[in-house]
Amino acid sequence: MVDFLVTTPSKETRSRQGAIPESSAARSLDLVAAGRPVAQVAADLGISDQTIYVWRKQELIDTGQLSGATRAEQVELSAAKRRIRELEQEVAILKRARELLKRPP
Repeated sequence: MVDFLVTTPSKETRSRQGAIPESSAARSLDLVAAGRPVAQVAADLGISDQTIYVWRKQELIDTGQLSGATRAEQVELSAAKRRIRELEQEVAILKRARELLKRPP
């Protein structure tokens, strides 16, 4: 079973992100594994077949059958990058505050 929430552009409007529930992603992979055509499963969900192939590849990575970053590693990396951005912003603010405080009144 797939252990992640998948986001993909919806068929109605490609400009907004629609979330596909984890259960739908897992169900779609189960249907494909049972022999149902990827195109049919994708059409039923209103997504592209490429999305299912991406989910399948990630499932293979998560189960150790392919090399690559697991979903847990991707989540951890994203959190670390977000924290780095926050810290960089804090440093920039503190540098600016230091400059302002150094100025004579």
